[in-house]
Amino acid sequence: MVNEDPSHQEHDGTPAQEPALRADPSASIHPSVSVHPSVSAHPSVSIHPSVSAYPSSSAHPSTLAQPGGLANPSSSCPEDLSVIKVSRRRWVVVLLFSFYSMCNAFQWIQYGSINNIFMKFYGVSAFAIDWLSMCYMLTYIPLLLPVAWLLEKFGLRTIALTGSALNCLGAWVKLGSVKPHLFPVTVLGQVICSVAQVFILGMPSRIASVWFGADEVSTACSIAVFGNQLGIAVGFLVPPVLVPNIEDRDKLAHHIGIMFYIVAGVAALLFILVIIVFREKPKHPPSRAQSLSYALASPDASYLSSIVRLFKNLNFVLLVITYGLNAGAFYALSTLLNRMVILHYPGEEVNAGRIGLTIVIAGMLGAVISGIWLDRSKTYKETTLVVYIMTVVGMVVYTLTLNLGYLWVVFITAGTMGFFMTGYLPLGFEFAVELTYPESEGISSGLLNVSAQVFGIIFTISQGQIIDNYGTMPGNIFLCVFLTLGAALTAFIRADLRRQKANKEAPENSTSLLSQSAEQRPLLGS
Repeated sequence: MVNEDPSHQEHDGTPAQEPALRADPSASIHPSVSVHPSVSAHPSVSIHPSVSAYPSSSAHPSTLAQPGGLANPSSSCPEDLSVIKVSRRRWVVVLLFSFYSMCNAFQWIQYGSINNIFMKFYGVSAFAIDWLSMCYMLTYIPLLLPVAWLLEKFGLRTIALTGSALNCLGAWVKLGSVKPHLFPVTVLGQVICSVAQVFILGMPSRIASVWFGADEVSTACSIAVFGNQLGIAVGFLVPPVLVPNIEDRDKLAHHIGIMFYIVAGVAALLFILVIIVFREKPKHPPSRAQSLSYALASPDASYLSSIVRLFKNLNFVLLVITYGLNAGAFYALSTLLNRMVILHYPGEEVNAGRIGLTIVIAGMLGAVISGIWLDRSKTYKETTLVVYIMTVVGMVVYTLTLNLGYLWVVFITAGTMGFFMTGYLPLGFEFAVELTYPESEGISSGLLNVSAQVFGIIFTISQGQIIDNYGTMPGNIFLCVFLTLGAALTAFIRADLRRQKANKEAPENSTSLLSQSAEQRPLLGS
């Protein structure tokens, strides 16, 4: 039964897009069965009627399924589940997240983009500076599951506050490292920022699901990822400008201090804005699938069982591998770009940063275009495969042109490669939630990121050693081989778009089938 309430308007929202589901009494949800809140709909996905309402993670624990209809809303849940509408605040939330994600990403690459200058200032090896980037990848791996659990337990606002606070703290700690003998202090500040990153990387799909309607989620996820990419772009551009390659260490310390002060001030401002502006969720659910998530919420969902089910999903496992290969290659290229460019074009630190900027800006454009395209076409498998193949082509062309002696050629080929390589990143998040719904998008995106960090560490160390011993071309060929493998594996992923199938079903059928499926399966938390 669909409850239509056209007169009901949210005071801060836009007109209702469509009414939410109100369970028919004849198809009531079994009182003992519930689904964890984070079963929220990631961009444009909906639970297929044949997919049982397994306890996952997405609705708030306090929202329990009721035998006669919708859940009783709690203070942390949308006040009225009978109305589906989007809130105007959604754009403020996603943009604020993008900005503090950008600040954190800038701090990841600010050392690598002027690798040779920090080597000289601190008197350490290139490998030591590389670890300032790789520590971001290393800390993510053991902390993913605890942070994903915290996201399900305490919600978006708590995770946003923690991530922005740690990002701010790490930036201020670095201010105490502006002397050549204080390299351990800068390592400490960077490690704190790397922990903040764990509270950031898994949020784009969750924010998109909780705040945006079914026809906006892919675009919203792309905007959220866009902030991280923009931070990397600025991290390539600004450090070479603020910190020139000079011999005087006192002057060099002055320039490094200016950069650290700017970053710390921005991080502090963003933390204050998160405290004031960021909210847990909107007053009304923005989509039918999100409304179902709230209606079927469970406090007893088995977190470990959700992870086990994900690894039994062959399509998702293939995506985890292919996403890791692509994102890991991007992390390695970003970390080692300064070193590769300087080998062929000595003294071109500023242009090395601009090449990195070109790669990321082109990728951001690719990400936005792909997000809009997915919202309209829903061709997840086809789009992902084409973008992956073009990433391989772009990487091969970049590899063959890097040592030609023409910087303008490198700008063009690097930009083309970046358009597809970094443009692929939000596609992976979107495709993952399609393949795994109704599991928590926080867990699925987190596992994608773990794969990216693992491959990023392996590729950065391996390519760095190859470059040092054999040159840049063998190092880039090394990445080309693994990207080709990733494209081949992507072709074997079956497009099991579960939320898309569910969105095409009538509301009554979806509710009834969810109820039947839930009654047939035991509660995993018991």
